Amino acid sequence: KSCQSNYLYLRNESSVLGTSALDKNGDIILGGLFSLHDTVVEPSLSFTAMPAPTQCTRFNFRTFRWMQTMIFAIEEINRDGTLLPNITLGYKIYDSCSTPHHALKAAMELLGNEKGREVAGFSGSVCHGTVPVVIGDGGSTQSLVVARILGVFHIPQVSYFSSCACLSDKNEFPAFLRTMPSDFFQVGDIQLVKHFGWTWVGVIAGDDAYGRGGANIFADEVGKLGACVALHEIIPKNRAQDAISSIISNIRNSRARIILVFALEQDAEALFDEVTGLTGIQWLASEAWSTATVLSTPRKYHNILQGSMGFAIRHAEIPGLQTFLHRLNPKNTDNHADPFLVSFWEEMFQCSLAVPAEGQKNNSQGKPPCTGAEELKSITNIYSDVSQLRISYNVYKAVYAIIHALKAMRSCVKGKGPFLLQSCPDLQNVQPWQLLHYIKHVVYSTTIGDEIKFDENGDPVAMYDLVNWQFRGNEGIEFVIIGKFDETNTALNQKLQIQEQNILWNGNQTKVPLSVCSSICPPGTRKAIRPNFPICCHDCVVCAAGEISNQTDVIECERCLPEFWSNDERTACIPKQVEFLSFTDSMGITLLVISLFGSFSTCVVIVIFSCHRSTPIVRANNSELSFLLLISLTLCFLCSLTFIGQPSKWSCMLRHTAFGITFVLCISCILGKTIVVLIAFKATLPGSGVMKWFGPAQQKAIIILCTLVQAVICTVWLTVDPPSPHRLMPRESALVILLCDEGSYVAFGLVLGYIGLLACLCLFLAFLARKLPDNFNEARLITFSMLIFCAVWVAFVPAYISSPGKYSTVTEVFAILASSYGLLCCIFAPKCYIILLRPEKNTKKYLMTRTG
Repeated sequence: KSCQSNYLYLRNESSVLGTSALDKNGDIILGGLFSLHDTVVEPSLSFTAMPAPTQCTRFNFRTFRWMQTMIFAIEEINRDGTLLPNITLGYKIYDSCSTPHHALKAAMELLGNEKGREVAGFSGSVCHGTVPVVIGDGGSTQSLVVARILGVFHIPQVSYFSSCACLSDKNEFPAFLRTMPSDFFQVGDIQLVKHFGWTWVGVIAGDDAYGRGGANIFADEVGKLGACVALHEIIPKNRAQDAISSIISNIRNSRARIILVFALEQDAEALFDEVTGLTGIQWLASEAWSTATVLSTPRKYHNILQGSMGFAIRHAEIPGLQTFLHRLNPKNTDNHADPFLVSFWEEMFQCSLAVPAEGQKNNSQGKPPCTGAEELKSITNIYSDVSQLRISYNVYKAVYAIIHALKAMRSCVKGKGPFLLQSCPDLQNVQPWQLLHYIKHVVYSTTIGDEIKFDENGDPVAMYDLVNWQFRGNEGIEFVIIGKFDETNTALNQKLQIQEQNILWNGNQTKVPLSVCSSICPPGTRKAIRPNFPICCHDCVVCAAGEISNQTDVIECERCLPEFWSNDERTACIPKQVEFLSFTDSMGITLLVISLFGSFSTCVVIVIFSCHRSTPIVRANNSELSFLLLISLTLCFLCSLTFIGQPSKWSCMLRHTAFGITFVLCISCILGKTIVVLIAFKATLPGSGVMKWFGPAQQKAIIILCTLVQAVICTVWLTVDPPSPHRLMPRESALVILLCDEGSYVAFGLVLGYIGLLACLCLFLAFLARKLPDNFNEARLITFSMLIFCAVWVAFVPAYISSPGKYSTVTEVFAILASSYGLLCCIFAPKCYIILLRPEKNTKKYLMTRTG
């Protein structure tokens, strides 16, 4: 459709409802949109007659002050005459009633009714109305609707309070600019969450583009910090009781103590009217109500909102504004053209300017008639309060931005203009699209030194004051600036500056409130995420053994180094307890007693044999070998003691070599005795000379030779790869186990294998001699002793390999003692029995008697 047809279509749609405007003629007319009323009462639809016009209600004094600030700025410029000499500014202002429909209707009225015309440098038909620029609207929802329409016609729109980040999209809103920072820059609220360590926060938004857009940005950014949104609620515009009650219930159930209310002041008021009984909440305010007098003045909100915190637009003083605000009076003929003055006056003084019917004291609305003595100077409220001029300052800056753009247009040098063929604009016939170009590039400084300019998205530099609501008793709520956010600081940690010592939290507390889904996990524990819950909701699980955490809220416990173990609190790594088979623990003492008892028993046998060395049973089968065998058994018992105590370099080498050599000596003696027994009976044949080859000298040679082989193996072992102390540090154990590492497993196997070879040879020879005729056949005793010996050492191998820690050493000591006791008992116990208890059998005749 062409521009003209678009305009006519929208104009017809908006003309259904009439509207009034506050206007003043001038050479250049500035349009204005202000939501002077908060709600709209829709007429009942009977479908039998034309519906009545909608009625705007709940007059907003704060917005009315914003409108008066625009008029004040225009008249100030007209009086000054230096910025635009010989040019008079006018205005045309409409009430948008806080609804998109009324905002659209007012925008169409501002477009005017002049027909489109061709403009040099711009292709197509351009709609040129009575106003080349529009200041407003305040709400983001209304501005979205207006910006779409004005953008089609390239009519610049400068908003003073619309902060929705969506309006920064120049593809969709090419003609939109604002003196209000975008919600995208409201990272201050995010930085507050990060700065104070809150992880469980709620957000409640107004049901409009401002509330929903800002709340969504906040929720997304909070998630990036690792925090969670406890609840995300929407305040209905119709103030539905059941919906707000549901919000209050969800706040209680969420257990969130930090809640951001991202809404306009009237929406926030609707919420706080219902939460009067809900205390202990730290409220964070969006800039729309962070300094709202309508919430800070009534005492019913003091208990709820004291300690509230929020970012507010930078405020400034506007000289002469308060006097200008007080000038209004219905009796003043200059104000008769103001269509909004009657509503303002009647709402301000709660009286009626209409004359009541005869015989009635009040008018039809139940208000008494105004006396005519009312003056604005006598009332202090949000309208006349100029101590917190923030949005009013934005309106003031918007007017001056437009004026400086007009000044730049007027200063254009012919032939050096920014448009086609370097042409300059005609200030006598201001084209909106030309003015839009100059507003985008305007740069000026205010009287307080603030530099005003717009970026490529039409947004100003984001600068906020951090405001704390502090209760001062009878003086009410005071807005105390406790910090600031300045987007011009390049470093993020310098953008937000907070004076924590000046903060009073909810309930006049100086301690930072805690808001978490789960309690902080103390040192010694870690966070375990609850299934089907947000990441901020967790259980605290004690660190596993061997792991620690020395900070709060850790996700993973740290494993201690191999030589360390966690303390009982799981907060520090301490050196592991060293464990070895010592003389002080029960196992070591038991083995020590058994070893010493075995040695003592062997010594007793030696004494018995010494006392009865001339008896036949001692002299039989070479008494010298018997004494040597007993001595070697004593050494076997004593060598087990080298396995008890803290391993050292020398003890590790001694224990294995002493064990190997003493056992070979012992088995060699038994082997000599076995050979003697076997050969002795085989040599009884006449003429046999075998026995001379196995006399005492040969027996000693056999013992020396067998022992020497083991000594050579041990010497090579100690030379090449000797046993050495080894620290075994298993991850799953709190102990450092001190062991003797065998060094060369081949050498260790040879030592054991050689002992086993000799033992098997003894067993074989003894088995052959087991049925030799004799009342006391020592071969039988040797056979039994070798069976026990072999059984013990065969069982030792798997037991040694599978025994953990020091128990492998215990297994080895047990095998030494068990095999030693087996040899002592099987070979010498029967002889001691005969010597001590059956001396009648200790005769040569009895021993030589053949059996079987």
